[in-house]
Amino acid sequence: MTAQSAKATQPIWCPGCGDFGVLAAVKKAALNQKIATHDLVLVGGIGCSGSIHNFLEVNGIHALHGRLLAQAVGIKLANPGLTVVAAGGDGDGYAIGMGHFVHAFKKNASIVYLVMNNETYGLTKGQASPTSQIGFEGNVESPFDAILTALSIPAPNFIARAFSGDPKSMTAILEEALRFTRDGRGFAFVEDLSPCVTYNDTYKLWREKVIDVATLPGYDPSDRTSTFRLCLEQMRAGRIPIGVMHRPKESTQDGLEVKLLGTRPGPVRTDIRLETNRPQYEKLLASVA
Repeated sequence: MTAQSAKATQPIWCPGCGDFGVLAAVKKAALNQKIATHDLVLVGGIGCSGSIHNFLEVNGIHALHGRLLAQAVGIKLANPGLTVVAAGGDGDGYAIGMGHFVHAFKKNASIVYLVMNNETYGLTKGQASPTSQIGFEGNVESPFDAILTALSIPAPNFIARAFSGDPKSMTAILEEALRFTRDGRGFAFVEDLSPCVTYNDTYKLWREKVIDVATLPGYDPSDRTSTFRLCLEQMRAGRIPIGVMHRPKESTQDGLEVKLLGTRPGPVRTDIRLETNRPQYEKLLASVA
């Protein structure tokens, strides 16, 4: 990974793209949490959303298609002192990247995974994606729902869904996700409903359908079962649940990097000088002689 040395470039997204809202929310959330730019790493995926790291003056890397989570986890384990945000789209994350998506919850590394879901492959001119509705561009398959999948995996993760049409709530959710990972508590998954104004403009439709789960009777973000049921009920009623879906009750350091490294600084900051480690090196060489 190399740090970006040049100034951030201007976004190339279409005017009105939902990703602009995400970019603004990431900026504001990081600023509110007082995260230094040199301590923040954005791992971008493939697609329109995956270029987000080019528009911020932070450390950034353009990951392989569907592999941004693997690279983000590697960065966190190499230097756990960094705040790592993986940002991609529904095509990148829920199609070729599905294997990494599912295992990220189990691994529970303290990174934020931000998926901008527009229900289409916007960069490649509007084909149906894994989340596209039946009938969109000839799609005959039922759409994949990432929140239901996330809630079905029993791990102490933070899970939420935001909407680009509500930037204030999105910023609050991202702030909580950042705090969660910076405290070493584990994986934070945030899906943002981010309309593609060119190929799938869903702003009006989604404004009418979204409903904050926190306003529903029986809402308990520490209870996966009840939240799963609430989401299913709302989806069957034609609504789209948004808000914080799961917030672990216990505030413990369950992050993968904590379990593997403890208080050690990680490989990037490990002192490997010969003078400091001569006894260990000599012992290692003697063991293989």
